[in-house]
Amino acid sequence: MRKIRWGVLGTANIARGCTIPGMLLADNCELYAVAGRTAEKAERFRQAFGFENAYGSYEALLGDPNVEAVYIPLPNSLHAEWAIRAAGAGKHVLCEKPMAGSEAEARRMFEAAEKNGVFLMEAFAYLHSPLTAAIKKEIDGGAIGEVRYIENAFIGSDCDLSDIRMRRETLGGSLYDLGCYCISQIVWLLGEPDAVTGMAEYTPQGIDRLTAGALTYKSGARAAFTCGMVLDREKGGRLDRLTVCGTKGLLKTDAQYNQSGRLSYQLVRDDETVTRYVHAPNNYALEVAQLGRCITNGERPHVSREFSLTNARTMDRVLAAIGYAGRA
Repeated sequence: MRKIRWGVLGTANIARGCTIPGMLLADNCELYAVAGRTAEKAERFRQAFGFENAYGSYEALLGDPNVEAVYIPLPNSLHAEWAIRAAGAGKHVLCEKPMAGSEAEARRMFEAAEKNGVFLMEAFAYLHSPLTAAIKKEIDGGAIGEVRYIENAFIGSDCDLSDIRMRRETLGGSLYDLGCYCISQIVWLLGEPDAVTGMAEYTPQGIDRLTAGALTYKSGARAAFTCGMVLDREKGGRLDRLTVCGTKGLLKTDAQYNQSGRLSYQLVRDDETVTRYVHAPNNYALEVAQLGRCITNGERPHVSREFSLTNARTMDRVLAAIGYAGRA
């Protein structure tokens, strides 16, 4: 099996704690190079994870002809710039979610990828999970009848206002950071909504700390989501929830986004509750391996251009509804 030589643009926590450990599990991935804002940061990552090369600038990594694909875990506000620059250097791109600050920005990113003949995929790792596939199969197969209502939530710990995820200039806030999961899950299951509305609680710095939204469909289906950074900071709390109600029953799970291992969901019909189990490998390994197969075997990205643009467009609409519009 041919291994893709990967470069990682940045030393963010999500790279350290989630994606790079997943890359180590992907059998078609070679950890070839890592770049940081300083050579010292990159060297620490090289030593910790076994990269072959470390670079003190992102430009230097993109200039290495041996790098075939790059993973971008940079702050949200830098995704578009570096994805476009990576595509221009002929590198395939896995870009952390949300891939852009707006649909227009995402569209420019895909245009750059297409112009340069490379793949670009948004890093929604949980969409590669067998749990996500099982839930969608149940719903599409009519296990609970026609969907009438979806409710989901992703609530995390409160953040210090100096945290990069709480800065407006880096496209911080609960909707960009957590709500993108909720909206993507609804769009994955129901498609693009016909109308959206929302409300948010803001910090003094103008960052949404707690956001709720409602999405409605001409079919009569409705969806509601809540995202926030409001739980006890010291305990590192987290709440993930999904319930899908249909005309014949409901499906629900409390499994976390990107959780691996033996996971479960419940089907409730009449007075009967059936619990079904799914084994989910490391989702980050699954997404890296899948993009690798796109490069070597001609697969299409599982998280497609069309999906990412629809999700970004829906995010734009919710951001506008809460008064925190994305960038043009």
